[in-house]
Amino acid sequence: MRSTGSRYRVFTDDQWERIESLLPSNTGVRGHPFRNNRRVIEGIAYRFRTGMPSRDLPREEFGPWQTVWKRHRRYAGDGTWDRVLAQILAEADAEGKIDWAVSVDATIARAHQHATNTTRPEQDTGAGSNHKNLPWHEVEPSGHGIGRSRGGLTTKIHQAVDGHGRPLAMIVTGGQRNDGAMLTELLAQIHVPRLGRGRPRTRPDAVIADRAYATGVIRSELRRRGITAVIPDKRDQAAARKRRGSRGGRPPGLDTDAYKGRNVIERYFALAKQWRGIATRFDKLAITYRAGLTICAILTWLRLMGDTP
Repeated sequence: MRSTGSRYRVFTDDQWERIESLLPSNTGVRGHPFRNNRRVIEGIAYRFRTGMPSRDLPREEFGPWQTVWKRHRRYAGDGTWDRVLAQILAEADAEGKIDWAVSVDATIARAHQHATNTTRPEQDTGAGSNHKNLPWHEVEPSGHGIGRSRGGLTTKIHQAVDGHGRPLAMIVTGGQRNDGAMLTELLAQIHVPRLGRGRPRTRPDAVIADRAYATGVIRSELRRRGITAVIPDKRDQAAARKRRGSRGGRPPGLDTDAYKGRNVIERYFALAKQWRGIATRFDKLAITYRAGLTICAILTWLRLMGDTP
């Protein structure tokens, strides 16, 4: 066991104690117990924090790099990290620590050449449109969530955070994918179980977003679900309404005080991108890259819940 002050450690002792019981049982594929499970999990997180290739992980700290990669691929594909995050969110919600005025936005991550040497169709949406009935961790998009935009080959992270900027849900698509087109699917990923009896919480009180989400379809969908839309009108829509005079109808209402809180999602993006493996995508598979985002989200909530100073 490494010393508490090791520079290779990502999880504190308290954080590890909190998630250890939430990970799968200590049996491997053939029934052999996992050995040094913490060392392997630390290697997964450390790789995303530093952005280093798996092959370069220090063997004396994390063991064989193949073991680290296989465990990460397994946990990414079977939904392990999503289940860990769901449990932590359930505990936070039970303690009243989730602010349900949810902010949504998207950010671009450049795809490194190590992530792009795969076969993919041009302009793939990366939205898993043929697999909407499956959880996102089970869907590897045909284009691996990498698309060609103005910045070249990029990935787009669609994120929903609570009113304090703490992550609730995320989706990975190609960089050219429209922000507003993914809102419905992003909101569908918000799933916070109850610790006791009752249905999971899936509906925010409000959705705060910028003008990229200012469409009639989005406003109608939020209204149908009983969610307050805090979204400013597009300038061209406002100008067209003004030109039509009384026939233009009323402009949509906007709670300007609530909209001031939208910057929390920008602050979370800045925090998440301190991990170099998130700021630049090195993973070939969208599901393993998204798993890194989920690990970052788990650590964000663990810090809130008193595990670090």
